[in-house]
Amino acid sequence: MSNSPNRSYDRTWEEIEDMLNQATVKMNQWKEWYNACKDEDDKEGMKEAARNHKALEGVVKTLKWTLGEEGISDPLN
Repeated sequence: MSNSPNRSYDRTWEEIEDMLNQATVKMNQWKEWYNACKDEDDKEGMKEAARNHKALEGVVKTLKWTLGEEGISDPLN
């Protein structure tokens, strides 16, 4: 049994760019949700929104790095 995942490497650049766009939209929605929760003094909502926004920042940076966008450093550094 192998420990490494079975990868097909068959994603197109268009699919990766579409995923980047979707992740960016969702990240911005979480930012808006954070601000709405802040206005309502909803601390639990703010924590959830901040956590999800931060996670999507990592996704967005990784996808930009994958696409070779200038100015994007290795997402693990």
